[in-house]
Amino acid sequence: MVRHTQRITPCTTTETSMTDRTARAARNQENSLAAFLAKKAEFDALLTELTQASEDHFGADPETVLWGEAAWLSDATAKLKDIADQHFRRGEYAA
Repeated sequence: MVRHTQRITPCTTTETSMTDRTARAARNQENSLAAFLAKKAEFDALLTELTQASEDHFGADPETVLWGEAAWLSDATAKLKDIADQHFRRGEYAA
């Protein structure tokens, strides 16, 4: 009968495993940060556009504004309020 022996060096295996895990965690964090910053740039661009549109009354002529414009702005405001409530944990999002 032939017996095979394996040379296992637990320290090296553990150290390699920890190093791999640490490296993966670092790459994951870097990738997460890159994705977050890309979305934040997109978010900031949208806020800038909305601010400019708001300064122009969203293209509505104050002399001729009708209920359609008021309803659209009410809907847009409700959506923004929901986003703010989520972030600041207010209303239905309160802890």
